[in-house]
Order: sequence, then structure tokens, then C-alpha cells
Amino acid sequence: MLVLGGAVAMATVAGVAYERLARRAAGSRPIGGTDDGPSALGWGPGVVRPDHRIVRTADGAELAVWDLAGSGPDAGAVVLPHCWGCSHEVWLPVTRRLRDQGHRVVLYDQRGHGLSTRGAAMLSIEALAHDLSDVLEACDVRDAVLAGHSMGGMTIMSLAAYRPEVLEARAKATVLVSTAATALRSGRTDRGAQLAGALIGSALVTRAMRGRNGHLFVRGVFGTDPVRSHMDLTRHLFADCHGRVRGDFLVSMASMDLLEGIASIDLPTTVIVGSRDTLTEPAKADQIVATIPGARLISLKDRGHMLPLEDPDTVTDEIVRAIKG
Repeated sequence: MLVLGGAVAMATVAGVAYERLARRAAGSRPIGGTDDGPSALGWGPGVVRPDHRIVRTADGAELAVWDLAGSGPDAGAVVLPHCWGCSHEVWLPVTRRLRDQGHRVVLYDQRGHGLSTRGAAMLSIEALAHDLSDVLEACDVRDAVLAGHSMGGMTIMSLAAYRPEVLEARAKATVLVSTAATALRSGRTDRGAQLAGALIGSALVTRAMRGRNGHLFVRGVFGTDPVRSHMDLTRHLFADCHGRVRGDFLVSMASMDLLEGIASIDLPTTVIVGSRDTLTEPAKADQIVATIPGARLISLKDRGHMLPLEDPDTVTDEIVRAIKG
């Protein structure tokens, strides 16, 4: 359950406590690791941000979508739903690698995130399935690899649960990165989930994320030796996401159970998890693999939750492997 411990910390999908994050930050090894450079974490500097299109949903949400054409005879299509509280920018290091290999990449901001509006529908994991369906149809994506990170993986699994006909018609494989199919903590009451949502949606959390030491509040979602620019991107995106959006989706994730739906997935599926993921812990990856027939598990030693930033090479390699079938 989400708590306050001396300061407000970023709540995790499961409501990881502030004290746990603080302990990890204080006891972590010096910041290091490999960094692609600032231009890998955004459309600039020196990179022209392509125009986005708007996909409108039945309830009035406007989804910002970037459809980057592929090139070459072996080009495949990849759709990349992103994580809770962030935006499509988390996927840009992977997008660059896929584009360098000639693949078509479709990115979009989940409702209420980034440049997308929230619409009138309840903010739920089921709503994200319908949004993904709308994006696939609007972009006429077929024979695609659907690769989702965290809440993006939940989006894909929700598509299997609530719109299985769309998954069957539009996708050839799925890659589920740092995600879960069920609520991460048992015994959470409805009241507890509502309290967690209210806390994570508060202006205090937003101010903390934007503060001078805001990167420390997200330190615990990374593995060993995180790159400072990765932490800064994560905390700024989280702060920019409206508090009500953060809170409402947290409440929805606290009660989700997609196991019945994903048991019927009849597509090649790869599940990737970091051994130090404290949000969607490795046991949740094991649960997904045990439920989806034939699913493969890739565990990345010493990596945390933000795998599209922490290890874009491995994530890209697994997506390309899925494209080539």
C-alpha cells in the first residue's frame, strides 16, 4: 500500500512504500551505465519531431499517434503502448533502433498522458484495450508485433481479454515488458486503493517529482547503476501526467485480473523482466508465462522496471526476433 515516509514518493503500480525507495537510493552504487545521449530520450535536440495524428475514441478522447513508416522488403510493424504516468518518449531509444533496421513503428500517448486527452470514459485498464483497438484500426496495422511496457503490457493483455478478435486480426506476436496481469498486492481494500490513488494524484507528489532531488523518488524503479538522464526523464514525465489520471489508473490496476483473458492468447509471446524490478516483480512475469501457452521468459540480470531505457538493445532484439518469427 502507498504510504508517506518523511516525504512523498512516487507510488508504484503496487504502491511501493517511500521508505523502500529511499533505502534503495541511499544504498545504491554510484550512478553510471551506458547512455545513448540526450537525443535518444526525445525527438531533439537535432531530431525533428514528426507530426502526429489524432485518433478520436467513442467517448471523445483524442489520442496522439506517431506512425513512422518502415523501409525495405523485410520491414515489420511494431506498436508500442507505454507505461503508467509517462508517455511514448520512454520508447524512443527502442524506436530509434527499430527504425535503423527499417521497421514501421507506431507510437501513441495513452489517454490522459502526454499529448492525449482523457475523454469521458472511466480510466480503466479495459478502456486502454479499446484505445489500442482504435489505434490499430485507424493506422490499418496488420500482422504487427505488439510490445507493451508496464501499463502498456497490461493494455495488450486487456486487448486479449476484452477485444480478442482485434488481437487475432491485427497481431502476429506480443512482447510484454516489465508488466503484470494481476494486482501486485493481495489484500488491498477498495478504500486502500482509493487512498493510494488520492495520494499519488496529489499536487505534493507532482512538486516532489519536479524538485531538485526528484530523481531520487524514482531511483527505486531502476536496477543497478541507473543513468541520471533516464531518471530525470521518468520523473518529469510522471510529474507532467495529471494527478487524477495517475490516481485513477492506479486504482484500476489495484483490482485488475487479466489471467482468464490471456490464457486464450494464441500468438508467440515473449515476457521480459528485470531481476531487480520492484514494481512488476519477477514473480508476476512467471505468472504470465505460466498462463499464456508457449510464452518465453527473458530475465535481465540487475535491470529494474524501466527496461526500454535501461536495456533498449535487448528489448529491441526480442521485438525483432518476434517480427522475424
